[in-house]
Amino acid sequence: MKVLEINSVCGIRSTGRICTDIADVLRKEGHDCLVAYGRENVPDKYKEISYRIGNNMSVKTDAFLTRIFDNAGFNSKKATKEFISKIKEYDPDIIHLHNLHGYYINLEILFKYLKESKKPVIWTLHDCWAFTGHCSHYVTKGCERWKTGCFSCPKKKAYPGSLIFDNSKKNYKKKKELFTSLENLTIVTPSEWLAREARASFLGKYEVIAIPNGVNLETFKPTASDFRGKYHLKDKKIILGVATAWSEGKGLKLFSELSQQPDDSYKVVLVGITPEFGKKLPDSILKIPRTNSIEELAEIYTTADVFLNLGKAETMGLTTVEAMACGTPVVTSNCTAVPEVVTPDGGVVAEELTAECIMECIKEVLSKEYKNTRSNAEKYEKNAQYMKYIELYKKCE
Repeated sequence: MKVLEINSVCGIRSTGRICTDIADVLRKEGHDCLVAYGRENVPDKYKEISYRIGNNMSVKTDAFLTRIFDNAGFNSKKATKEFISKIKEYDPDIIHLHNLHGYYINLEILFKYLKESKKPVIWTLHDCWAFTGHCSHYVTKGCERWKTGCFSCPKKKAYPGSLIFDNSKKNYKKKKELFTSLENLTIVTPSEWLAREARASFLGKYEVIAIPNGVNLETFKPTASDFRGKYHLKDKKIILGVATAWSEGKGLKLFSELSQQPDDSYKVVLVGITPEFGKKLPDSILKIPRTNSIEELAEIYTTADVFLNLGKAETMGLTTVEAMACGTPVVTSNCTAVPEVVTPDGGVVAEELTAECIMECIKEVLSKEYKNTRSNAEKYEKNAQYMKYIELYKKCE
């Protein structure tokens, strides 16, 4: 069996690692896999099974046009036509879509090919972008326009941001027409919450199933390091937050408030902070740049006393599972999909997203001895989770 995966990145960050984890399982089972991606670098070990769609200039051009015309997914024509030739040459049995946003592919050209080829298509939704006219997450605005037809998007400037035009109404109609044109499409989500949202959208005409993301338990495990010594935190209780892309929807305001508590025995540490973004945060927060080293992430997770996921729009909460896999208890928001991955053995779900409530939850977690935290993560072991995709591929062939 030959599987083609398509995603914005390959082998890095959460969605890129999910793609290559699936590729690892496929190859282990004797199948072939090609990961087509749109941007950034690929780890050396995956270069032989990857194909880049376009180049740096085409990505920059696509992003520039998107920021003016709000037409994410409708640029990159030349790069996509060249990619279609590559697909025909590779001739996959299954095409597995992931994030199609990211300024690298043209939806009209891609879906015209998918419709004509009649090949089975699996589409894993890592966010809500596939069924909205613009945004990847709408929960923070309480917006439900995606259920009937987007217009006047309240998140126009949010990723994939537009500085000038609002094209959400037209985008919604075009995406609905394209995405509902396939005969053999199965939608996969990493949580029951996102599955329910997808079923309520125009994608609800297809089968929607939930397969939670997998975690590499061989890497994400209790891992010793000198993190405390390096950052002079030997006597501090470390409150950790990790994200690929930080925003207010990830709870930054709450992290800032927690970092300024009068009790200086606590230290808030955030991983994934860019230098520009870091300037907006108080000096009381220790800001760590984004890392593509999962070994380094495991060290940081292990060092923390408690991991916080305060996101308001999470489609699973993979970082929460990674933290538990490293033996660190968690405190999470009660929003969207995050509560699905937390049990009493792993941590606490906060009833309210206020600094007072979160701090009480942190103290509650620190007052307990969590002996089975890692067991909460074991049911998300990557090989077991991604074997479910192989079973799905075989079913759809």
